[in-house]
Amino acid sequence: MKKKDIEFLDVVALRGPNIWTYRPVLEAWVDIGELEDYPSNTIPGFYERLSEWLPSLIEHRCSPGVRGGFLARLKEGTWPGHILEHVTLELQNLAGLRGGFGKARETSTRGVYKVVVRAWQEQVTRTALNEARDLVMAAIEDRPFDVPATIAKLRTLVDRHCLGPSTACIVDAADDRDIPYIRLFEGNLVQFGYGSAQRRIWTAETDRTSAIAEGISRDKDLTKELLSTCGVPVPEGRLVRSEDDAWEAAEDIGLPVVVKPYDGNHGRGVFTNLTTREEVVSAYRVAVDEGSGVIVERFVLGNEHRLLVVGNRMVAAAAGEPAWVTGDGKSTITELIDNQINIDPRRGRTENHPLNFVRLDSAARLEIARQGMSEDSVPADGQRVLVQRSGNVAFDVTDRVHPSIAATVTLAARVVGLDIAGVDLVAEDITRPLAEQRGAIVEVNAGPGLLMHLKPADGTPRPVGRAIVDHLFPEGDAGRIPIVGVTGTNGKTVVARLVARLLHLSGKRTGLACSEGLYLDRRLVQKGDRADFASGTRLLMNRNVDAAVIENDSGVILGQGLAYDRCQVGVVTNIDDADHLGDFDINETERMFNVFRTQVDVVLPTGAAVLNARDPRVVEMAELCDGAVIFFGIDPALPAIAAHLQQDGRAVFVRDGSIILAQGAREERLADVAAIPLTHGGRVAFQVENVLAAVGSAWALDIPVELIRAGIETFDIDQADAPWQFTLFERNGGTVVVDDVHNASALRPLIAAIDQFPSTTRAAVYSAGADRRDADLIEQGRLLGDAFDRVVLYDDKTVKSKRPDGEARALLRQGLSQGSRVKDIQDEPDHGKAIESVLNGIAAGDFALLQSDEAFSGPTIDLVRRWIQQY
Repeated sequence: MKKKDIEFLDVVALRGPNIWTYRPVLEAWVDIGELEDYPSNTIPGFYERLSEWLPSLIEHRCSPGVRGGFLARLKEGTWPGHILEHVTLELQNLAGLRGGFGKARETSTRGVYKVVVRAWQEQVTRTALNEARDLVMAAIEDRPFDVPATIAKLRTLVDRHCLGPSTACIVDAADDRDIPYIRLFEGNLVQFGYGSAQRRIWTAETDRTSAIAEGISRDKDLTKELLSTCGVPVPEGRLVRSEDDAWEAAEDIGLPVVVKPYDGNHGRGVFTNLTTREEVVSAYRVAVDEGSGVIVERFVLGNEHRLLVVGNRMVAAAAGEPAWVTGDGKSTITELIDNQINIDPRRGRTENHPLNFVRLDSAARLEIARQGMSEDSVPADGQRVLVQRSGNVAFDVTDRVHPSIAATVTLAARVVGLDIAGVDLVAEDITRPLAEQRGAIVEVNAGPGLLMHLKPADGTPRPVGRAIVDHLFPEGDAGRIPIVGVTGTNGKTVVARLVARLLHLSGKRTGLACSEGLYLDRRLVQKGDRADFASGTRLLMNRNVDAAVIENDSGVILGQGLAYDRCQVGVVTNIDDADHLGDFDINETERMFNVFRTQVDVVLPTGAAVLNARDPRVVEMAELCDGAVIFFGIDPALPAIAAHLQQDGRAVFVRDGSIILAQGAREERLADVAAIPLTHGGRVAFQVENVLAAVGSAWALDIPVELIRAGIETFDIDQADAPWQFTLFERNGGTVVVDDVHNASALRPLIAAIDQFPSTTRAAVYSAGADRRDADLIEQGRLLGDAFDRVVLYDDKTVKSKRPDGEARALLRQGLSQGSRVKDIQDEPDHGKAIESVLNGIAAGDFALLQSDEAFSGPTIDLVRRWIQQY
């Protein structure tokens, strides 16, 4: 018995464009039970509790479209599914993620809703969804709920799983330029672009950052030597091996000096302005433990600066400031640091804080000791004490950098060999040339931090992410390869295979993910159904792929999302009666329009949708396309084609037995349909449509007409290219066709094609395949009963079914009983035995349809070939 509760029935991760939005979302199937009868305005105190716990819900506009719109809905009365959506988004927002897209929609089952929320990071969003459910239930049941603890938990997950701010700013900049990206693993390794056009970053390093250059940058002595050789000002100094050697070097260089680790980072173990042997030796003892050696070099007077160089251009600069405390006559230096410096809200340990806490490390203690004090000393009222001479490099000075300094740091990055570099220099005045003030470059770093430029403690944030993206992808380059997405009810695999062949002929290394397997440049990499998100992503991550063709059925769009953000060509083969109705609560053919339109929604403005002009629902999708539209259809008189040509649009059709490419009034003959093996002399109309769809796609991709002609005329020779689609065998006057037909909308044109092959008797081997509605199976049985004399029913073991054994066959049999032609109905659950029973009875003039397994056609083809070889 249902109760007043919110229960998750399922949570589906849609990781690419889907029926809801272009972005990844979680789709939660939620059963609210008896709460369906209790909208929010009927629950005492619910509004007050929820708005008190989450006052920021006031910013949610909801359907009224105004600030406070959601809270208004809450007062008027709305249901838990809708409330769960908004609370989940707000929890993500409070955890540091933008709220984003959300929807709540009823399903056909009373009390069951689909709640859809933007998934910035899947694990974080799943947790937010669960926490939101608990929060809403606590508000309904008037129980306490610890909102701060929940937000802290989510923030911890965000810090652990989401991109850091440096990487995120680059990703956001790529997104702004419509450059696709794929996060390659849990860390900060990100791919921009697809296939052979891709580039990669790892935080602020790119795939152009050479290992040699990075190695040089870690070797401070070598870096200085190279820079000095090229005329870049650097402080004199050398690598030292002992305490005595350090003091000897200091005397040779001239005091004051700096002692620092040979290959340290983050300023650890760096001591500046050292003037005595005791200070140098003390500094050496600390620095030697921070790296693999110690350097002593001339102390350069001035403040520390970090200048960011990206692609031979200085794009940002930040300056450091010394840290001072002022005595009050009562507090120790340690207390003054906490009360005067570390209390600054800009300081902290997270990446959201531009300044770090000041800590009393060995360098700070040395600085304080120089002034005759220790950390426990109490400075007089008004006495200033220098605590930290360097550090706090987070004050933007980009607009003040002298042009000669910008040129010098750019040269330094080139000398080391880094495409992205953080150049550290010391100067008293960044607005004057270094030579005038004896300023110098002290380090050149690979993989520099970007936070100081993104969130400076003072000054203007700099678009360093955009600079890195523009460096990787010059204007006009979006890192894209031609992607062809193919969807529809039937014909997808044939179209995808044929388009992949045409792209291959054009010279592109082509990847193909379809229901027959995963192919790389015509090489079968993985057998079986690979028309899914994961397989498509595998292609797009492969540097050896110049073009990709990806098949997407309704299940992929509804249950996974598309593998790509946008595509060059989007093909919709047909909708007709649709297939797999009932899955994902899509129960009517009309609603399948919103599923398949997803493929059209993602076509690039520079691309094209290739649409079936025969299907009115597919024709309606033309107005949704951001790019061009190419219609295809056998009959040039189809209204969609005629109207499109009048507007100077493009169409592919058949006239007088020839395939015609037409734009407006201009026409070009491509090939005779009879010359295309796949169409069996033009007798198989649905294969003609498939060829037209592939031709339209190739035309949209600017493949030369000569190559298109050669490709379609050589495709399917000896049934090698599409063995699952109307593969014809003839022996001793008998005809056998193998096809993977598994739904009524495919069965009708298949039977029409069979009518073009005269026969005395017809037999069929048939199965239900994957789960379909009862009515759909009965209709398939009826069609078979009207077209065949004998039907042998089997069980397809290559796909999973929720039905008990024999139930699907019984439904097919029920439909067969309504057929006007069938005389013999047999059950043979084993597919191989069912095929043999039909093949062994074929005589001259007979026709047999052998349905292949839905998941793979190979075994059926093999059985027919062995049968032929017996004679």
